Amino acid sequence: MTFPATTAFYTGLFAMLYVGLSAWVVATRVNSDVLHGDGGNETLEKRIRAQGNFGEYVPFAVLLIALLEAGGSGHTLVQSLLIVLLVARILHPFGMLAPKNSAQQYACRGGGILATFIVIAVAGIALLLR
Repeated sequence: MTFPATTAFYTGLFAMLYVGLSAWVVATRVNSDVLHGDGGNETLEKRIRAQGNFGEYVPFAVLLIALLEAGGSGHTLVQSLLIVLLVARILHPFGMLAPKNSAQQYACRGGGILATFIVIAVAGIALLLR
């Protein structure tokens, strides 16, 4: 088994993105004087969900990709999955704050989660075929 160096590098980028999302939530909490929950603040609720969604999907996707890389999968597949996942997770929060039923909401939020699902599915299938 090889050390998944490419996945490790991107995991560092994902960590920075997660810290940014967390800071975004904390700043909104401070500005809104909300210590717990969302306090009925719709913007805070959306930011909390954007951060939560990241925490729910990214670790599993990264684990699947790391297993692929450690198992000797091609660099192109690993790099492609990581790039798509990174772009998807950058777009998703912008879609969370977009106006309801807007093109931005569909492209960023919908596109972000759809791309995340595709990455997880492709990585899962690739692992099953190994």
